[in-house]
Amino acid sequence: MKTLTLEKPGQFVQSETQAPSQPGEGEALVSVKRVGICGTDLHAYRGRQPFFSYPRILGHELGVEILEIGSGVTKVKVGDRCAVEPYLNCGICLPCKKGKTNCCTNLKVLGVHLDGGMRESIIVPANKLHVSNSLETEQLALVETLGIGCHAVDRAQLEDDENVLVIGAGPIGLSVVQFLNLQNVNVYVLEIDQGRRTFCKNNFNVVEAIDPQDSPIEKLQSLLNGELPTAVFDATGNPQSMQTSFEFVSSTGKLIFVGLFQGDVSFNDPEFHRREMTLLSSRNSTSRDFKRIIAHMEKGEIDVNPWITDRTSLENLPETFPAWLDPENGTVKAMLEFS
Repeated sequence: MKTLTLEKPGQFVQSETQAPSQPGEGEALVSVKRVGICGTDLHAYRGRQPFFSYPRILGHELGVEILEIGSGVTKVKVGDRCAVEPYLNCGICLPCKKGKTNCCTNLKVLGVHLDGGMRESIIVPANKLHVSNSLETEQLALVETLGIGCHAVDRAQLEDDENVLVIGAGPIGLSVVQFLNLQNVNVYVLEIDQGRRTFCKNNFNVVEAIDPQDSPIEKLQSLLNGELPTAVFDATGNPQSMQTSFEFVSSTGKLIFVGLFQGDVSFNDPEFHRREMTLLSSRNSTSRDFKRIIAHMEKGEIDVNPWITDRTSLENLPETFPAWLDPENGTVKAMLEFS
């Protein structure tokens, strides 16, 4: 079968590899139809992805169709179209027992710790498949991205009419905005790229999209009667942004780190205490998040079609991929298409 492997930073290699064998108990063999390109993939290509080793078959945002099921599988069937939940948890550690499977101490993620979906077919645990035969595989490939925002917004436990700032309008930031739009809150975006600021205004219910070079704290205070946002989501994964993000939070407010980077974050402790600020992290998502997202999409409450700005084939991806690293190209979400 056709397979694309990231051999080392900056180098994809296409090859023919052996197709998977018959699925075992509790497993399913799936045909990969669509692979969303994530910030994780971009970081891996640059050599900047935490918890990563080479060579690796990338691809964890997957829209698939079931080809074959193993023994004991009853909740999915051959022919089902599915989103893949790529977080393989152990089920026996303390977080798993508490239902926080996204924080499993032995967590393995397809396309990061284990080989992922940039190949024609793959075997996955059947309980990690989420069916929707009313959605296309292209839509299903974006459920994982949406899950990051869905989980982060749930972590924040927002109240009605809060003023909320999202820093960074890449796919992760957009997923946060998407789920903020399903709540009764006022959304502001801080994004350096003009194209993405325009994208937010055109596709989401955003009060204002602010340029960080335009005195953003003063701008926010002018919009909020001298106050600052009560909740701030930093989705940049940029150390300078993450350290600066503390300055945007109101007294008694919350800061939620959605993005991450390889390093330490520092902040001024007296100021942190003065504001009695709450700092939260958000990691991946859960099966419950996947089910909720698919339900929203099936009802038409979430439309991901405007997100997909670039498409390519397996054969053309090595040549196309570097362009997606350049903000000047205006890529919001790229999609790898199989047959």
